Amino acid sequence: MLLQSVDWIIIAVFFIILLTIGYLASKNASRSAADFFVSGRSMPWWLLGVSMVATTFSCDTPNLVTDMVRQNGVAANWMWWAFLLTGMLTVFIYAKLWNRSKVLTDLEFYEIRYSGKTAAFLRGFRAIYLGFFFNVMVIASVSLAFIKIAAVMLGLSPAIALIIAAIVVVFYSGLGGLKSILYTDLFQFSIAMIGAFGAAWYVTTSPDIGGLQALLSHPDVSGKLRLIPDINQTDVFLSILIVPLAVQWWAAWYPGAEPGGGGYVAQRMLSAKSEKHAMGATLLFNFFHYALRPWPWIIVGLASLIIFPDIASLRTAFPNVPAQFIQHDFAYPAMLSRYLPVGFLGLVVASLIAAFMSTVASQVNWGSSYLVNDFYARFLNKSATEKQKVLVGRISTVTLMFFSVLLALVLENALQAFQYMLMIGAGTGLIYILRWFWWRINAFTELSAMIAAGVFSLAFILTENLFLIHTGDGMVELWGITLSFTVWNIVKFIGVVAATSLVWIIVTYLTPPSSDETLQKFYTKIRPGGPGWKAVRIKALSQGVDLQKEDDLRWDVPTGILCMLLGCVAVYSILFSTGFFLYGKTFPAIAFLSSGVIASYLLSRTWKKLKTR
Repeated sequence: MLLQSVDWIIIAVFFIILLTIGYLASKNASRSAADFFVSGRSMPWWLLGVSMVATTFSCDTPNLVTDMVRQNGVAANWMWWAFLLTGMLTVFIYAKLWNRSKVLTDLEFYEIRYSGKTAAFLRGFRAIYLGFFFNVMVIASVSLAFIKIAAVMLGLSPAIALIIAAIVVVFYSGLGGLKSILYTDLFQFSIAMIGAFGAAWYVTTSPDIGGLQALLSHPDVSGKLRLIPDINQTDVFLSILIVPLAVQWWAAWYPGAEPGGGGYVAQRMLSAKSEKHAMGATLLFNFFHYALRPWPWIIVGLASLIIFPDIASLRTAFPNVPAQFIQHDFAYPAMLSRYLPVGFLGLVVASLIAAFMSTVASQVNWGSSYLVNDFYARFLNKSATEKQKVLVGRISTVTLMFFSVLLALVLENALQAFQYMLMIGAGTGLIYILRWFWWRINAFTELSAMIAAGVFSLAFILTENLFLIHTGDGMVELWGITLSFTVWNIVKFIGVVAATSLVWIIVTYLTPPSSDETLQKFYTKIRPGGPGWKAVRIKALSQGVDLQKEDDLRWDVPTGILCMLLGCVAVYSILFSTGFFLYGKTFPAIAFLSSGVIASYLLSRTWKKLKTR
């Protein structure tokens, strides 16, 4: 079903409102780089939290969830649900530390935590690596989903649809910087959530589905409803639940779920008006991201199994769409185009465009902040004026968008990009957790981990392409050993994590730590406390410098970890309670809801014990 006149009017009104908000919020954005990239460090928690969740709610997210559900059922979402542990750790331990650092970007952290030319090189290299190459890949994967939505619902060619959306994104993000993005995110997230819940309702109540209970009892769906994967399916159980919960959440670096915080999440925390606002923003983000949003996408993904049971049926239904774009994740826009009525279809398309643009706007602003603050102003033009920095920021915004559009046209599906990004960040996550609390971590640690993760990931990919033989039925053979493809993926991930971790641990002990002056300044500014800094405090005292303060005697990280666990219990309980209510299983739904309420109460009491400024 293509859009009708009323749908186009709704989309046009959406764009007008969006651009108006972006323009009105752009006041003072050009005064300085701090205003352009961190909104003058004056933003409230609720606005920052909504912006975080809007950024992670891209148009590729429902496609990714649909892909997971179609292939491995609802339980497959543990591949990203496990990152809640990382998110809650950031809320109660790292949010206040980031806000306390007062850096402009998280890469600037390198030169307040580490010393010497290696720290400077690491900052500059990661500015290009993350700000340009990695960021382009993230934006391209998001753009891929937009291409599929445009092909199904707008009737436009991929290139034309993407170019139009890219121009709008570049306009308002380049005009007002982060402040414009924050306020447009608030509008876009509201529209996106209305679209997601409304789409799930229209799909499930359609005659072809026959209501929620008919959907859940359908033979093509009933076997996909488990919230925990079947332990008897050992390969799936390990890959979907055990590895993500035991290893992935702390070992892998992934945008929006970086261990210890980072990327655009750190950018929002640095923009908060206080440590409490930084913590509140990150907590709101995690609640919305994991407890509120998943179920509408899951419901549509399950329904798609009835209408489009396989990829072949999708390609038959959409013969005019290039076959490379029709994978399992294509089922989400396919369902919307088939079942949404005139008018609401326009609103949902607007919501998906909103999701796309909120993510891309944040990504280009974040990537641009690296290229400007951590490369241009640090290495190319140290005397750059604030106006020059803003100008270069706008130029880099356009450049990032241009190359992202080109890459998007060669990708195939969202899950492909998700798995690749997990691989190249495997083994680095623990460093981002430890570097705040263990003085011995140095610039060589991070540099070696980044290089090792890339090298070992490439080695496994080459091994897979050159020596792996697919024997059928999901089985593969490698050097005479037969195993399932799922187990092979586990071996790849854990292999990269183990090898990378071994490299950076050895390098850490073989290379000198940061200078005493750098370590003491960092401790004085951040006040991390804990046994990991004992050696630095003792050495400083021998030099006549007393780093210890009375507050340091009450190290609150254990309390923060307790808050993290309570927060996880609360969010997971609400997530499961919602699922069981939808499944019509009242007793477990009430039990999980009660668990969530109790955990939330205990969290509110425990949180008050944390030290904040």
